[in-house]
Amino acid sequence: MAYLEITLQVDPVNRVAAAGVYEKYKQPFLDTVPGARSKELLVRDEDVQVLHGFETVADAKAYLASDLFTRDVVGGLSPLLKAAPDVRLYDTA
Repeated sequence: MAYLEITLQVDPVNRVAAAGVYEKYKQPFLDTVPGARSKELLVRDEDVQVLHGFETVADAKAYLASDLFTRDVVGGLSPLLKAAPDVRLYDTA
């Protein structure tokens, strides 16, 4: 199992819109991305995180290069971000 964690700096006023992007692409992610296992939205006062579960790190890396991510997700979120996202990949031991 592998995880892709993307931390987003989003003003509170834009969080509903960011959550809308998450909801719009959650099911297509689960249905079409090879190796996709889960996708969760985590909200804190200081930021928003999206935690993706994959079968392998290679699946996670492939998703980062996919049209669903680069065109659809990034395109929808870009106007809402205060800073560049922090992207981290984890592999389970």
